[in-house]
Amino acid sequence: MKYAVGDYLKFLRIGITSSVLTGAFCLGFLTFIFDRAPVDFSVLEQYDPGKPSILLDDQGNEWGRFQLDRRNPVALSEMPDHLINAFVAAEDWQFFNHAGISFKGIIRSSLINLYHGRIVQGASTITQQLVKLLFFDSKRTFKRKVQEQLYAVLVERQFTKEQILETYLNHVYFGCGIYGVQAAAQRFWNCSVKDLTLEQSAMLAGVVKSPGHYCPLWFPLSGQQRRDIILNQMVKKHFIDSDSCQKAKEKPLELKEQKVKVLALHLKETLRRRLEELFGKQKLYSGGLKIKTSLNQKSQRIAERSFRQHVTKLKKELGQEIEGGLLSVETKTGQIKAMVGGFSFDDSQFNRALQATRQQGSVFKPVLYSAALIDGMSFLDTAVDEPLTVQHGNQIWEPRNHDRQYVGTITLAKALSYSNNIVSAKTILAIGPQKVVDLAKKFRIKGPLYPYPSLALGCVDSTLYEVTGMFNVFANDGCYVKPYVLEWVKDRWGNKIYKAEIEQEQVIPSRVAHQVAQVLSFGLERRRKYAKRWLDSSAINKTGTTNDSRTCWFAGSTPEITTAVYIGFDDNRPMGSTIYPVYTAYPIWFAYHKDLSTKTKEFSFDPSLTRVSFNINTGKQAAEGSGPDVFSLLV
Repeated sequence: MKYAVGDYLKFLRIGITSSVLTGAFCLGFLTFIFDRAPVDFSVLEQYDPGKPSILLDDQGNEWGRFQLDRRNPVALSEMPDHLINAFVAAEDWQFFNHAGISFKGIIRSSLINLYHGRIVQGASTITQQLVKLLFFDSKRTFKRKVQEQLYAVLVERQFTKEQILETYLNHVYFGCGIYGVQAAAQRFWNCSVKDLTLEQSAMLAGVVKSPGHYCPLWFPLSGQQRRDIILNQMVKKHFIDSDSCQKAKEKPLELKEQKVKVLALHLKETLRRRLEELFGKQKLYSGGLKIKTSLNQKSQRIAERSFRQHVTKLKKELGQEIEGGLLSVETKTGQIKAMVGGFSFDDSQFNRALQATRQQGSVFKPVLYSAALIDGMSFLDTAVDEPLTVQHGNQIWEPRNHDRQYVGTITLAKALSYSNNIVSAKTILAIGPQKVVDLAKKFRIKGPLYPYPSLALGCVDSTLYEVTGMFNVFANDGCYVKPYVLEWVKDRWGNKIYKAEIEQEQVIPSRVAHQVAQVLSFGLERRRKYAKRWLDSSAINKTGTTNDSRTCWFAGSTPEITTAVYIGFDDNRPMGSTIYPVYTAYPIWFAYHKDLSTKTKEFSFDPSLTRVSFNINTGKQAAEGSGPDVFSLLV
């Protein structure tokens, strides 16, 4: 008999595979023996999923938890036949005939793995998959693969097929933190496993191959396509007929996912990622950790309600999907009390309070005027508000006020309070842009920061997190405290395994912070005259608007809480020339703060400062109450 060259290569490959496989099997067996790692297979009979990790608020009360979505195991006798058949057809159609491993599958996958030089395909039986679920991690090596095979053989010798299949179906992973067919049935269709239909069973059997690609909650189209493949496989293995297959394919997914109202979903997701980095998934989801956070549940509920109600109104008025975020911190400690990362976590898991970078606009100006005061200027100094042309290198810059109007001579106090762009530009030119850059870095503004005159108008990209920490300096006597939410973590035995490191620094003198804070109170004082309802404490604030109203900011502080809000489109397109922070971001801030009960009513100020009454335009002293342009200021 004659053979072609291809045949000889085929025989050679099979021979090599058999030799490698035999050697690997022996190596695994010897490793199993010499490692002296006896396996406690009683875990199959009493599997402990561990304890959930609990999120605690600032009062020590639970507000959330991290846990594997496992429910009570279901006996195999309660599972419908088409569910069992779907998994057998999809995962291991020889399950009831082999002794734990499939030699045909081993040879096939070994050829593929040898070709690629690494493990790219397994030959896992259901028994092997169960062994991997209970005893191994997801690491792929030849040694690990052979160990799985040996464990599978031992499991098959000690337990019946029914016991193995039942344990497997109660612990297999379906994505979205869901383990076991009962949990999946309840999460996907809000039903018991015994009530699953043929098409639903095929869906579940299809998901386990790659939950990250086929979980119907994440990828409904891919999940449905995978379901149809399993239905075809069930026909091929004679579990169902073609007619039943076709009828099942025509059925929609009809997901009825259980929606549970959970507090601070964007914050919880951020914490999940951080805690997984610190402790790993297994410890987080089943290690019984106690996780102390600074979140205040009352503040969070008020923040979510205030944000959602007003953004819903904006969506209707603008006819477009507006977005934004809110971050609120305790003034003295920097502890985050409330965080809103967007309108809906279900629509987008992107946390706009921490991840979105937006140009600051005029909300940056308090930093500019702090640099000016440190450089020796005074809020009583005056400058002329007039058309201005600035030559910077080869560039010509012509700043404009937002209303395109000019009012002549005004004080720096009025320039900050009314957010005048021309006087701000003249101020940065007087002290030099580099001084403002250097100070902004102390405020933990990452930038990039460029020493250009346009920095006076807030031409720097920052996150809401950065802006909140920056503005809080003026309410906290010139001291920067880094906002944080994770205070400490204890293991299930009460040992503290993590504690937050508090970062704080005096970035500007307290007298400078108090002077800036006084001017920042003028804006809200003007609004107080027209507001029917007002806050029960003093407050300071600054608005910010970028070009074409792409982003609207409002940052404000009471003596106890600092909160910043931004509103804008996610793609940073203009919202319209008539859109201002007073109509967008300010109402959210006000609605949130007016519902908070504050204890401290007034800010404290440096006793070395002297209070004077002055004309906000000329800077000259005037008798208190002698006119609408006369204000009281600490100098």
